[in-house]
Amino acid sequence: MHVPDGFINTPVSVAAGVAAAAAVAVSLRGARRELDERTAPLAGLVAAFIFAVQMLNFPVAAGTSGHLLGGALAAILVGPYTGVLCVSVVLLMQGILFADGGLTALGVNVLNMAVVTVVVAYAVFRGLLRLLPAGRRSVTVAAFAGALLSVPAAATAFTALYALGGTTDVPIGKVVTAMVGVHVLIGIGEAAITAATVGAVIAVRPDLVHGARRLTAPLKLRVGGELVDAPAPAATPVPAAARSTRKLWLTGLATALVLAGFVSFYASASPDGLEKVAADKGIDTKVEEHAAADSPLADYSVKDVSDARLSGGLAGVIGVGATVAVGTGVFWAVRRRRAQDLTATSTAAPTAG
Repeated sequence: MHVPDGFINTPVSVAAGVAAAAAVAVSLRGARRELDERTAPLAGLVAAFIFAVQMLNFPVAAGTSGHLLGGALAAILVGPYTGVLCVSVVLLMQGILFADGGLTALGVNVLNMAVVTVVVAYAVFRGLLRLLPAGRRSVTVAAFAGALLSVPAAATAFTALYALGGTTDVPIGKVVTAMVGVHVLIGIGEAAITAATVGAVIAVRPDLVHGARRLTAPLKLRVGGELVDAPAPAATPVPAAARSTRKLWLTGLATALVLAGFVSFYASASPDGLEKVAADKGIDTKVEEHAAADSPLADYSVKDVSDARLSGGLAGVIGVGATVAVGTGVFWAVRRRRAQDLTATSTAAPTAG
């Protein structure tokens, strides 16, 4: 669903950019409460994993494919604010390095693929968790539902922006019907990938899944008709292996590299949902050439490498490496800022004497 330059006019693209920048600014502040010394590097890994899986287009209908958007997955694994940042980092890397998604349309893409997907998915996810019994299965079910609904929501958001600033004269009714219809199918794939990934991480490290914190909520006892916290159990030493995230991080990185560097070669070559609708309805008649079209990594291939398998694989590996490096740097900076804020607050607090 990467919107290229030329689909949306300049005024609406600028407005979307301002709104996206505001959302990122709010997310940077909110992410300080979500990130700690363990989850900051994992957030960078989540961004790299989303980048890798987005290279794996899967068929959804005749001549049409889809790919993960990732907002639901990121929000559930590392938190909604951090989730917005994860997908935004992915979109930035794709636009600059791989000429995927217009640079003037970056704000549109951040709104659709990062903000809308995260807000919708996490709202559905948290709402279902309040209704379902506490347990790992409930987290997985809620993740599936949130991811499923987030994709047509993003398609609807694009249609709204097109209605405000579309550069072609196509009836909005035809656009919304085609966009939502195909993206409901893509949402099923998104939901399956999200639920499988969340379930796999919960199975080995539920303590690292932001959306699974309910599983470790303190036990309540009813005393005199009121619920009170049960006495905390005696502290027991936590094995170093359980505290460390290195094994999970290395496993996740290796998985992302394999997906981007090898499995991506077998992805569907059919146009994705937005590309297909744009071609069928004539939305793409005023599409503009990407500003980074001459990038050595444009179209997810390495320039001057003639072997298609090797070229695409190298581009995928480079993309994963660049995304994990930039993402981890951003999230460590956010984490460090939180630590500085806590230190400043502690220093400024009055002392008794």
